[in-house]
Amino acid sequence: MITSATEFYRLRTSENPDEYLRAAWEEASVEVWKEVINTYPDMAFWVAQNKTVPFEVMDILSEHPEWRVRCMIASKNKITEDLQMKFVNDIEVLVRRSIARHKKATLKILQIFINDEDEEIRAIAKSRIEEGRYK
Repeated sequence: MITSATEFYRLRTSENPDEYLRAAWEEASVEVWKEVINTYPDMAFWVAQNKTVPFEVMDILSEHPEWRVRCMIASKNKITEDLQMKFVNDIEVLVRRSIARHKKATLKILQIFINDEDEEIRAIAKSRIEEGRYK
């Protein structure tokens, strides 16, 4: 288990593949993740990439100013409909496309995307609804 922001930073910036992988796969407490985000803002993307990041931290990162961080959260397998809903009006089209393509996109989300300004998102939503490919 990762026990501090400093440890996460050291693991993530290590040249040792075993340590680098720990940063991607090991759990940490919500407090540690918050400490990483506050102490090392440039590590937010890597926090979002962690496979075990808890929902509370995903929720915090869903409002991150950097679109790559939001896109990483939008692509998570364990994303909830509430988090999906946060992204339906995201200013970054790639974040919205990630949700439109997500295997757990709900009918409610896809129905909203039918009216998206992006043609590709509208097409994805329409196709998935017609084919019944939604949660």
